Amino acid sequence: MVRIRVLVVDDHRIFAESLAAALAAEPDVDVSAAGSGPAAQRCLERAAAEGRRFDVLLVDADLGAAGPPGAVGPPGAVSGTGTGAALPVPGQRAHGAPSAPTADGIALVAGVRTAHPGVRTVVLAERDDPRRAALALQAGASGWVAKDCSLSRLLAVIRGVLREETHLAPALLTGVLRELTAARKHRTDSERLVESLTPREHEVLRCMVAGLGRKDVAARLFLSPHTVRTHMQNVLGKLGVHSTLAAVALARRAGVRPAELAGDVVERSGQLA
Repeated sequence: MVRIRVLVVDDHRIFAESLAAALAAEPDVDVSAAGSGPAAQRCLERAAAEGRRFDVLLVDADLGAAGPPGAVGPPGAVSGTGTGAALPVPGQRAHGAPSAPTADGIALVAGVRTAHPGVRTVVLAERDDPRRAALALQAGASGWVAKDCSLSRLLAVIRGVLREETHLAPALLTGVLRELTAARKHRTDSERLVESLTPREHEVLRCMVAGLGRKDVAARLFLSPHTVRTHMQNVLGKLGVHSTLAAVALARRAGVRPAELAGDVVERSGQLA
């Protein structure tokens, strides 16, 4: 029998432990629980290092919303849990001194997609929210599921995402498609603005996305700080924004990559340096 390894990430201790125990009653499911984003990342890294990677991550959409939680311990066994039972209702949040900053649910999804691309993520939410569901899908989630769904439904989703399926409630579909269409249009508009930049302005923008200040950009591109200031002002004007933060946000929407802070080849007086 091929076993499915599942990690439940939720800072409601009762919910996390109850759900983990219910899933563990399935003969083909191995499950663990974590009470925060950092704790989940440590679990994923440890499992990968030991050659027993997780297959599916179940992530609370509101992870960390009420402050930094502690880790959730291993679940205990629960008897008499059938696959038609409703998921447990969220209870009190876990307590304990945190060892790292809390990551919210959607940020955790994005981080897992980058660091552990083989892991499928499903977001568990207390309410339907088309905008946040769209953000979760954009971040790499394979599904958005209500916490009050049945256990049998959740198991179907877990098995479905391992077949490369994407799961959304029918009531969410129209709203999510509307949000994704709007985001695509927003990205297209941003790309058009970025395309109006000169090659030098584009390179300055990449440095801004990488978090470099004016003096660092000047040193990197072998320009005077005054020239860099002029380029930055031109970038802001062409992008139609009034701050570096707004320019960086627009650049990211347009898919502009940050300048690499090591090993980049830069041009100086027509020669490669």
